[in-house]
Amino acid sequence: MTKRIALLGHPVAHSISPAFQQAALDSCGIDARYEGWDTPPEDLRIAIERLRSGDLLGANVTVPHKVAAMRLVDRPDALAERVGALNTIVHRNGLLEATNTDVTGILRALDTAEVEVRGAEVLLVGAGGAARAVVVAMRQAGAARVVVANRTPERAAALVTLGGTDLDLRYAPLDPDDVTFRGAASRARVIIQSTSLGMRHGPDEGANPVPGDLMHPGQVAFDLVYVPEETPFLRAAAGAGARPVGGLAMLVHQGAEAFHLWTGIEPPLDVMFDVARAALAARSTGAGGGPEDG
Repeated sequence: MTKRIALLGHPVAHSISPAFQQAALDSCGIDARYEGWDTPPEDLRIAIERLRSGDLLGANVTVPHKVAAMRLVDRPDALAERVGALNTIVHRNGLLEATNTDVTGILRALDTAEVEVRGAEVLLVGAGGAARAVVVAMRQAGAARVVVANRTPERAAALVTLGGTDLDLRYAPLDPDDVTFRGAASRARVIIQSTSLGMRHGPDEGANPVPGDLMHPGQVAFDLVYVPEETPFLRAAAGAGARPVGGLAMLVHQGAEAFHLWTGIEPPLDVMFDVARAALAARSTGAGGGPEDG
């Protein structure tokens, strides 16, 4: 019987995950289909219940369901609980187990780019679901301090508990004219952009939350947006002499970790990256490519 894996989100048509996940399944000779299930919020419960069918190996979960899905699965693991959001569900013996592979994706993307986080001060732009995974990843990697820059203080404050006792977590207004924000940008070894700002065909396609005059050589600028490959944020970083790191590696690595959980097989990373890059090039005029894509 052909198995299936679903991508639950709304919308999902823009995602390149089906392309590189299907290529990985085919490369490994696994008789399975990776399907996009466009799931409005009111249909989420029904969609997750469908995952209990015997032919479903599990699912990826993307915007806007990563938090809401937590209360609909049977066993979110400690990592998903810590982040407060899931992105991967595994159907095992009739139960729906869940985790958050975004954390692994972030860490592996930074490691591949040879970015040293231990002991660093990090400026994190945004306070959504992707930002929560970033905070947990920075804590695991041994960052010394994370300054969360967000327009809404209340959303940033909700991340404070993720820092624990071993990560100094602070807030700054997302305002280039604010002295706290400017100081955090200047001191940061790594600046991570976790919002949809700069995403092609998004509501703020031309936006860059960190002006180039606040960045400098020696910094790393990591954008979780992967379409376009050179976002306004990354372009400004390169112009200031900082090292830009795009979001495609994070997307593929989180997907590779999910692939391993569903199949028990080591993912063919070369295949996944090659197909992801090709899919990205083919859809370069299309929508999507934000930090929350599954």
